[in-house]
Amino acid sequence: MRRWIPVLVLATVSLTAAPVASADTAGTRHTSSTNTEAASAPAGRATAGETGARGTAAKKVNCAKVKCIALTFDDGPGAYTGKLLDTLRKAKVKVSFFLVGTRVERYPALARRIAREGHEVGNHSYDHPYLTSLLDDHIYDELSRTQDVIREATGKRPGIMRPPYGDTDERVAAAAAELGLSQILWNGSSRDWELRDVKAITKKVVGLARRDRVILMHDVWPETVKAMPGILKTLKKKGYHVVPATALLRGKSLPAGEIFPLGGWR
Repeated sequence: MRRWIPVLVLATVSLTAAPVASADTAGTRHTSSTNTEAASAPAGRATAGETGARGTAAKKVNCAKVKCIALTFDDGPGAYTGKLLDTLRKAKVKVSFFLVGTRVERYPALARRIAREGHEVGNHSYDHPYLTSLLDDHIYDELSRTQDVIREATGKRPGIMRPPYGDTDERVAAAAAELGLSQILWNGSSRDWELRDVKAITKKVVGLARRDRVILMHDVWPETVKAMPGILKTLKKKGYHVVPATALLRGKSLPAGEIFPLGGWR
């Protein structure tokens, strides 16, 4: 995450809308005459009941009654993810991980552990491109290949995705909707890729803390992982319950393709 691209929000999210459609009911896949690669790409569609549950591990936390904050981690799994999982397990908190397909292929055991330990798993594309720069079928392929890779590693396809760099538009939304994926962005960034310092990252995250805020972090930076014990301790002292991103929806459903949270980045 090294530069920002504005997000075009096409529709206001209705949190009381019907449940997210699975990829089986999300529409019929079209084939673009401008891209021959898509014909041989994995379909990536989830069967009924196959799409991963959202926020499963945080069901006991009622964010309508307590002060919640969602910590989310992009770009993994990687060499430091295991240490982060140890820290999260010790603190007894669950978070969201948005996984890159190529890295899941490299670290399948870590992806499996993330899911097994009850964290929320999301799709972060196959090799982290700017999705809006791609042809429609390339966008679909980036997401569907990652769905397949994550399913192979964890046994379930995700029901959420985060576009790399927050780079989304109506075409990304359409591909996500076709695969039964809601879009999870953020409204607070640790800027850990830029700060690369434990104290600075801790100060940034604690300073961003607000009720119902989604914080962007990365488990591929060792400084972020080292900062986590202090961050979790401070958030707890301030009365926050750390939860996966979709726990902030308070049991309501986010339609496939649509965005949460709405609002600017900080």
